[in-house]
Amino acid sequence: MTTILVIEDEYDVRENLQEILEMEDFNVLTAENGKIGLQLAIEQQPNLIICDVMMPELDGYGVISSLRQNPATIKTPFIFLSAKSTDEDREKGLKLGANDYLTKPFTPKQICKAIESMQIES
Repeated sequence: MTTILVIEDEYDVRENLQEILEMEDFNVLTAENGKIGLQLAIEQQPNLIICDVMMPELDGYGVISSLRQNPATIKTPFIFLSAKSTDEDREKGLKLGANDYLTKPFTPKQICKAIESMQIES
């Protein structure tokens, strides 16, 4: 079964994502901040990470930077979520190694399409 780690500090967004993903038969891990998410990513090595950009303490850019330096997580597919949608923000995320960048609010169809495009292996 494919495991997806959702790192999101907004409770409602995190719960909504978990519900959508579980309805699609994914195993879902959640973290309410970047530090917990980074630890879970290293320990659990999920098949995909969906991460908010803007979080207190360790933001999404810090999470992906750390993951891309670790041999165990260097190639883990990664989708950024953000309320910002400027070209500069998107470019920064993609340069750090994100595979996709979705702007909030998003629809279940958009998140499923982004996941499908990852062609992740379970």
